[in-house]
Amino acid sequence: MNIKSLLFLISIVILIVSCNSKDKKSEYKHIVYHAINDKDTAILSININDKRFFGHYERSYYQQGKDSGDVRGDIKGDTLRGDFHFISNGGSWKRIPLALLKKENKLYLGSGIITTYFNLPCFMPGTPIEYHNSKFVFEEIKK
Repeated sequence: MNIKSLLFLISIVILIVSCNSKDKKSEYKHIVYHAINDKDTAILSININDKRFFGHYERSYYQQGKDSGDVRGDIKGDTLRGDFHFISNGGSWKRIPLALLKKENKLYLGSGIITTYFNLPCFMPGTPIEYHNSKFVFEEIKK
């Protein structure tokens, strides 16, 4: 079994385990988003309801590789906040906080100061998350 097959299998297992929650899966809506920043691209495929989201996120950097993994989090108002657990350029597993602002049927990727709390990365409390100069602005891919 090669490394790509193993990573794909691990991703599927993580996705199945993370989806096995008390929420009814039929209440989730599946949406796929796409974003472009110069020559970098991103695909966000999420299942979303009123309170939570989960799915897969992949960022491709032009001629430099990609970050690919799972996202999950909570929704409060027009903000999706959670984390991105991924393999960076085929290397080691990493986890970073994720914040998306929903505005006019688009998702704006937020950026801010990252700190750790109980050994988990998160945005520093009390500091604003910046959405105006978003690296990626996601638009829904219509079926």
